[in-house]
Amino acid sequence: MKMHNPPHPGEVLRGLCLTPLGLTVTKAARSLGVSRKTLSSILNGRAGISPEMAVRLSLAFNTTSESWMNQQVQYDLWHAEQNRKTLRVARLSAA
Repeated sequence: MKMHNPPHPGEVLRGLCLTPLGLTVTKAARSLGVSRKTLSSILNGRAGISPEMAVRLSLAFNTTSESWMNQQVQYDLWHAEQNRKTLRVARLSAA
């Protein structure tokens, strides 16, 4: 199902995981085994969720890595679709 302008996974991470648990970026980053800068980039929408980060998040928050990756794919695809009309692509078919 397509979403209309889905949130960046970092927003979801902050709103559903960090804030309710009262976690700071520093404490969460330490628990995830990543730098504060890395986590901050995700939370602020400057970086996406990598497959490795999805696994880390699933372990830390008892979720599935697939749910994190699905959020990232939905976000990326929605933004890519916004530029659909500007893409110059020739339609291909079997000759």
